[in-house]
Amino acid sequence: MRALQLLIIDDEPAIRQILSSAASNAGHSVSVAANGQEALERLSKGDIDVAVCDIRMPDITGIEVVEKARSQGIDTLFLMMTAYASVNTAIEAMRAGAYDYTIKPLRNEDLLNRLERLSDVIHLESENKVLRKLVKKQGDETCAMVSPAMRDIERLVLKVAPTDSTVLITGPSGTGKGVIAQNIHQNSERKDQPFIPVNCGAIPENLLESEFFGHTKGAFTGASKAKRGLFVEADLGTIFLDEIAELPLNLQVKLLHVIEDLQVRALGSEQFRKINTRIIAATNKDLGEMVNQGSFREDLYFRLNVFHIPLPPLEQRKEDLPGLIKFFVKKESRKMGLSDSIEIHPNAMQSLLAYSWPGNVRELQNALARSLILSENGIIDVCDLPHNIAIQNSAPRYKVGNGYDTLKQQLRNYELVIINTAIDDAGGDRKLAAKQLGIGVSSLYRKLEILTGETNENL
Repeated sequence: MRALQLLIIDDEPAIRQILSSAASNAGHSVSVAANGQEALERLSKGDIDVAVCDIRMPDITGIEVVEKARSQGIDTLFLMMTAYASVNTAIEAMRAGAYDYTIKPLRNEDLLNRLERLSDVIHLESENKVLRKLVKKQGDETCAMVSPAMRDIERLVLKVAPTDSTVLITGPSGTGKGVIAQNIHQNSERKDQPFIPVNCGAIPENLLESEFFGHTKGAFTGASKAKRGLFVEADLGTIFLDEIAELPLNLQVKLLHVIEDLQVRALGSEQFRKINTRIIAATNKDLGEMVNQGSFREDLYFRLNVFHIPLPPLEQRKEDLPGLIKFFVKKESRKMGLSDSIEIHPNAMQSLLAYSWPGNVRELQNALARSLILSENGIIDVCDLPHNIAIQNSAPRYKVGNGYDTLKQQLRNYELVIINTAIDDAGGDRKLAAKQLGIGVSSLYRKLEILTGETNENL
């Protein structure tokens, strides 16, 4: 069960003490209020998950507390208590906005059971909000890797996933660190709980603490309502801190305390909240070198680097390329509403396999998405590939004297290579070659005439 932020509201000190002790011993963070006015002041911060509230109190009744809280936009769940049971009272409490209703004296076991149910309700509501903001990747969107390097990575993932160990994933940009993080989550006992990815470099520095740990209403200018932090959203699940090296030093200190103490405190709140959130971090930078330079805390580095997974660049695992190419062609085709049967011309495949892919898997995916848009007749050809990928394998570098051909001449040479390749693939049928290239036959002859200087009669 998730730890909740509770408020016990009752004018009897003994009841406040008994319920507070039971909830605290169960791992919840508890505040108390002796009357309705005190309760409203505490509720106004907006960080209370559940209020256990007596209905009959001397200044403001429990039902009035619920009505005032709802009118102020406070979404705390209310569990109402009364020693004077009646159907009318229950109906009145529910109409005011209470979630549940019970008879005093409330036994500790009953309290904890009700809190567990309320925790599930809050979790479902929270997860729905997160799902509306985040595109969750599907578990079957994976590609089998065959290279020895990635086989080793897969072994590490399967070893660390069942544990609660903090994991640090390193590697160049675009190598798939986010995919590895999600694979760890999907193979853990937390797989049915939230997976919250956070790009630490994409959040403005002045908003980082609020995004990470949440804030109460009025905590700062513009905080018109309370906000649950990402660590709380990921409670019982996994938070993936991508680009961890971009965290400023002041946030590094607070993250260290979260890892050590397993609790967070929202901006504007005086109360810590317990969490059970697994942390996976990733970076394309050398954190060890950053520690030496003083831009990354050594103690945080050691806390994050409990289990290290280093991802190699795509160039060092070329065995994975054919599978990745087919995987991304299929995936991007579905996104675009294209046929699943799109093929890759052998010459295009040769170019894709020969390229060094400095941008790694991300560059490969983007290149194939672009090629699908340009493809004709269900085939990705060399001419559909980005120029820097196609030309490095299809066209020679033509020297002139001690230098190179002009750009115009090199482009003409490259265009001629593409046209001649298409004609060869079509068995000399220029009409078919023109169709595959997406141009008319007359355009094909005109290009050949310009590029070779030959007339139509000679062709």
